[in-house]
Amino acid sequence: MEFPDADTVDDVLPPVSYPEFVDVSYDPPTPKVADPAAAARDAVSDLPLDTLPAGATVAVGLGSRGITDVVPVATAVVEDLQSRGFEPVAIPAMGSHGGATPEGQRRTLAALGLDEEALGCPVDARMGTEVVGETPAGAPVHLALPAVEADGVLVVNRVKAHTNFQGPFESGLTKMAAVGLGKQAGASAIHDRALVDGYVESLGSTFEVVRESIPLLGGVAIVENFYDDTAEVAGLAADALPDAETDLLERAYEYMPTLPFDDLDVLVVDEVGKDVSGTGMDTNVIGRYSALNTDDPEQPTIDRIVVRGLTEATHGNAHGIGLADVTTASVAAELDLDQMYANALTSGSLSKSALPVVLPDDERALRAAVSSFGPYDPETVRVAWVRDTGHLSAFRVSPALADDLPEHVEAVGRSRLSFPDGDARFESVGDG
Repeated sequence: MEFPDADTVDDVLPPVSYPEFVDVSYDPPTPKVADPAAAARDAVSDLPLDTLPAGATVAVGLGSRGITDVVPVATAVVEDLQSRGFEPVAIPAMGSHGGATPEGQRRTLAALGLDEEALGCPVDARMGTEVVGETPAGAPVHLALPAVEADGVLVVNRVKAHTNFQGPFESGLTKMAAVGLGKQAGASAIHDRALVDGYVESLGSTFEVVRESIPLLGGVAIVENFYDDTAEVAGLAADALPDAETDLLERAYEYMPTLPFDDLDVLVVDEVGKDVSGTGMDTNVIGRYSALNTDDPEQPTIDRIVVRGLTEATHGNAHGIGLADVTTASVAAELDLDQMYANALTSGSLSKSALPVVLPDDERALRAAVSSFGPYDPETVRVAWVRDTGHLSAFRVSPALADDLPEHVEAVGRSRLSFPDGDARFESVGDG
């Protein structure tokens, strides 16, 4: 696909000037676990392992998200199971992620540091499933063959706000057991019903069938703080789910990274990717769900979103880039549409894999953003510029935002924006 070149864009977009940006730090108080591996071993002890026979095979479900301490937590879980005489096997519990192929799902785990060498156990990435029942709504419930064949199953996942819905449970152990363990076929079946019945109903009813069909032990839940460090690790037994996730979810909402501004003209995001969020950008941070039968969050309100790049770990999977308004030709060249469309078609969230307006470079992308929401004034424009939506402890803002910084936000420097060869560059020009 060919996109308009610089000359074509320059004929349409007027030149603009930009103010100096203010570098800010955002440092809200938040808890942190000193030893995540030790906390994970304690969490395993809270699971009903005494129901397993000696030498049991235990399937350990692992997902595709970029959880900060997933390697020490997952390896601690595996080592603890082995110390008890069990035989753990890791299985990718990520629905259709990784292009819905065994190789892609292995690669996705490996990119997070979760390969067989690091884990110390086999990784069984088979995509085959068995239908173990159906929900009251008539939806088939698929489970990955390694989970069906195991003597016990547990999942390791972060509890956090979901990117498409709100409820008493969202992303976490219940969702991974219901969707992730179902591979592509199971994820597709749930998303089909969710568009009709809602996510909470569809996930909850599927989870009930999963719990009745296999020896599901429960899981190890991680809650992260504002800085993506581990704030809490808990072992939740299957018979306590999903209710046991509610308190953890409330704390996850309390701790999660969010922008300290409710109203922006433009948000510039340096990188999006599956390791940041299932939708590349956390929808709760940008205030856009773009999901059928779901209202967008009330805040924040952002008129234009610019995406400048993809994370290395996402391997071209930019599902969620459709939430942006503008991106660049270099980003478009990196897109792996096989992976993106696998996500979009499985989830039914087609618009999230749609292309935003593609412009030749950073300069013209930003110029389009600031020129398309109303009259542009460099002194009053409200722009925030972030690395990604998961790292918000340090970013840049335009002077209009810096004039009234909220609590826990502090100006620490000033930077001048330039565009050598069209690429955005910041140069420090002084302290805050």
